Parts: sequence; C-alpha cells; structure tokens
Amino acid sequence: MSVMSRRLVIVLGAAGVLLVLLVLLNTVVKSYFIAQARAKNASPAQTVSTMIAEFSDWQPEVTAVGTLRAFRGVDVTTEVAGLVRSINFKSGDDAKNGAVLVELNADSDIAQLHALQAAADLAQTNYNRDKVQFEAQAVSQATLDTDAADLKNRRAQAEAQVALVAKKTLRAPFAGRLGITTLNPGQYLNPGDKVVTLQAIDPILVDFRIPQAQLARISVGQTVHISTDAFGKRLFEGKVTAIDPRVDPASRNFQVEASVNNADHKLLPGMFGHVAVESGNVQHFLTLPQTAITYNPYGATVFVTVKSSDGKLVAQQVFVTVNGTRGDQAAVVSGIKQGDQVVTSGQLKLKNGTPLEIDNSVQPKNDPNPTPQEQ
Repeated sequence: MSVMSRRLVIVLGAAGVLLVLLVLLNTVVKSYFIAQARAKNASPAQTVSTMIAEFSDWQPEVTAVGTLRAFRGVDVTTEVAGLVRSINFKSGDDAKNGAVLVELNADSDIAQLHALQAAADLAQTNYNRDKVQFEAQAVSQATLDTDAADLKNRRAQAEAQVALVAKKTLRAPFAGRLGITTLNPGQYLNPGDKVVTLQAIDPILVDFRIPQAQLARISVGQTVHISTDAFGKRLFEGKVTAIDPRVDPASRNFQVEASVNNADHKLLPGMFGHVAVESGNVQHFLTLPQTAITYNPYGATVFVTVKSSDGKLVAQQVFVTVNGTRGDQAAVVSGIKQGDQVVTSGQLKLKNGTPLEIDNSVQPKNDPNPTPQEQ
C-alpha cells in the first residue's frame, strides 16, 4: 500500500472513531439532562399516617335514640279537699309501698264517722230486739225486714265515712323515689292537686323506634346497651321486653320497649339515650378508621403502600367494599387483605405512584364507641 493510501485509511479511521465518540457523548448528555428533568418533575414525597389492616370482632347491632321512662311513675294527688296537717317525707326520699306521705285534717270526718257507727250500733240493737220479738210472734215479718234494711243502710253509711277518712291520708301507691315538693303544712288542697311525683326507676324502661325494614332483626329477649351523654362511655345493659304490634303509618317505624337495670339510680325518666340492640352472631371484619376511606360516585377507595421498582415506598389506590360502620371505624369485606399497610390520613394529596413518607406520631380517631368532646 502506498503512503497516500495508508494516510487516507488513518484519516478515515480517526474520523470514524471521532464520529462514534460524538454519538456516544450526545447520548450520554441527553440521558443526563432527561434524568435531571425527570428528577425535577417527579412528585415530592408526601407525609402520611398509616396502619396495618387487622381483623376485629363486630357485633351486628340495630341502633336508635330512645327516651327513658319510669317502670312505674305517677303524680300523687288527693281525691278529696282538705287542709294539710302533716307532711311525712322529704324531697328525694325513697318511699316504701303504702308509706304515709301526707295527712289532711280529718277531725270533722272522724266525728261524723263516730256518729254513723253509733247509729249502726243502735240499728243492730233494734234488729236483735225485734228478732227476739218476731220469734215470740210479737212483731211482724215486715217490721223485722225494715230493721234489717235500716241496719244495712247504717253500716253502709259508716263504711262510706271510713273510706272518706282514709282518703284524708295519702299513701305511696308503690315503692319508688319521691320528687321535689312545694307542699307546706296548713296548705289547702283541692281534689286533683299534685302533692309530689313518685317514680319507680329500678329497673327503668327505654322506648325507641326502629324502621320497619329492621323488624326481622328485633325480638323479645335480645340484649340492649344504653349509653347517655351524662355518663360518657358507660354502658347500661338491658333486655327487649315488648314490641308494639302496630307500625306507625306516618313514619313506617315501630316502637320497641326495653328494660334496663338501674340499681344505682343513675338513669332518670325523661333522659334520652343511645340504644344498641345486639342482632345476630359476632362477625370478623378487617377494620379501618373511617378517615382512611374516600367515598366517590364510582365507589369507595383506600390507598395502600407498595414498593416501586427502585425500592421506594409509593401509594397505590384500590377499591374496597364497606359493610357498615361503628363509631370511628368501618368494616371492609373486600379490596384489601390482612397485613396491608393502609394510609389513614393525608390521602387527599396522593395519586398512584406518589412517594410516601410515614409519620405515625399522630393517628386519626379509631374508637368503636366514641363520645362527644366539648372544646
């Protein structure tokens, strides 16, 4: 090969190597700038709280708001007029069945009773005397019959007066707790005037209404739990005692009555309570805070954490099926499995593939029986 040819080959080879180097350099530079651009445009990591989905026991319940009323309750009143002579109780006392509460002035009635009893005794004496005479045929049968009728009349008048005197003493018709009274000795009472309220509150009854669609889930003897705002999370247990046989045609609800143990007299008539009737066997559901679930027109979703191809923790949205709620919790029957790490707060700023940073120092409410908190 001539010198010129050798030089031409060297020049062409050098040009080829330079071209390859330029192509490689261009590719590397482009890849670098593309990576930089992607890094700038990538979503920043979002801080969220999470929890592990676990099974918990769920007792199916029918809930309602009920009104408490006394097992027996009455406003004690007087049947007859009279002047108050003595008051034998204090406001708030516990009264036994038949205990004397108030005595009215009955002096004139007692005097009248004595007079009637004396007249009845006289009629008895006359009847006995004429009966002896009748046996001796000294008086007629008509006279004896008149004496007998007069005796019955006198006795009836005396018994009526005894009943009137008894009405001047007001007694507790059943055992219970007395209310507050403003009655004073010397006060004049007219028939029907209220003396004091008497309430038998152990056990205490609660009335509540349930939609007709729940009728098959309610039966006599079922366990109920009552809670009130006055006693926080404390639950009072009772039993369903009666179901009204009539459904209200206006609301399509039916009334249920339950009896609740109230030995410490904490529950009072007129209070309202949250009623939960146990219905069916205990079930097991994956349980999440309600804040973890997002409800949309196309379904309910949650975000779970997964690892991306580069090993980072990212968000993935999945559809779930919710089967009821209780307090702050929701029961999930499909879409996730036990052990999944579910985002419980901060999901509104997430989308599929968003990098995550976990901070569980603050968790949303997850109480099955929450109580209102005043701020």
